[in-house]
Amino acid sequence: MKFDKIKNKGQARLFESKYLEMLTKTHPLIIWGMYLPIIGWMLYYSNQGLGFSPGTIAMIFFGAMFFWSFFEYIMHRFMFHFATENPRLRRVVYVMHGNHHEYPRDKQRLFMPPVPSLILASAIFAAQYLFLRQYTFPFFPGFLLGYLMYGSMHYAIHAWNPPFRFMKPLWRNHHLHHYKSDEKGFGVSSSLWDRVFGTGFDLSKEQEDKARVKELMFEKSERLKAES
Repeated sequence: MKFDKIKNKGQARLFESKYLEMLTKTHPLIIWGMYLPIIGWMLYYSNQGLGFSPGTIAMIFFGAMFFWSFFEYIMHRFMFHFATENPRLRRVVYVMHGNHHEYPRDKQRLFMPPVPSLILASAIFAAQYLFLRQYTFPFFPGFLLGYLMYGSMHYAIHAWNPPFRFMKPLWRNHHLHHYKSDEKGFGVSSSLWDRVFGTGFDLSKEQEDKARVKELMFEKSERLKAES
C-alpha cells in the first residue's frame, strides 16, 4: 500500500461511527496494564498449578519471546503489507497497518487497542493450546511480553532518538522501511529475521536523511507531554 506523501498531522478516520473510532485508539500503558496481570498469573499457575520448575518455565518463557520475534516478522511482512486489488482486503490492510504508514505520527495507533487485542490474544492462546497443551501456560506469557516489548520499541522509535549507540541500526532500519521502501525492514524489535531472509537495508550504503526521519517522529511538544 503506497502513499504519495507522509501526512505529518492528524490521523486516519477508520470508521464513520465515533464509538468504533474510539475503539481503534489506545495508549501503551493501558495495554501493559491489561496484560501484565495475565502474564504474572500464568507464570504463577505454571509453577504452582502445573508443577513446572522455575528453570523449565524460564526456558519456555524466553523461547516464546524469541518465537515472538519471528511471528512479528512474518505478520509484518506478509499480513500487514499484503498486496491485493480486492477493495475489501485493501481496506482490512489499511485498518491494520496502512494507516500507520500514511500517518506515522499518530501515536494512538501503535498498539492494537484493547478489544481487538483481547480477541486476537484469545484466539492465539487457543491455537497454541491445541499444540502445546499445558506448556501454553509458560509459553504464552513470553509471547505476550515479546508483543509488549515490540509495541514499546515501535513507540520509542517514533518518539525518541535511540538511547544507546548500538540501537541506532534498529532505528534506521525502521525509518528506511517508512520513507524508502516498505518492501524491506520488517523487523521492529529485532533485525535478526531481516538478516536471515535478506530483507534488511544495507545501512553502510544508506545516507542518513535527518529531515525525513524527523517527519516520522512525534512532535517535540507531544514527546514532552508523553514523558511528563
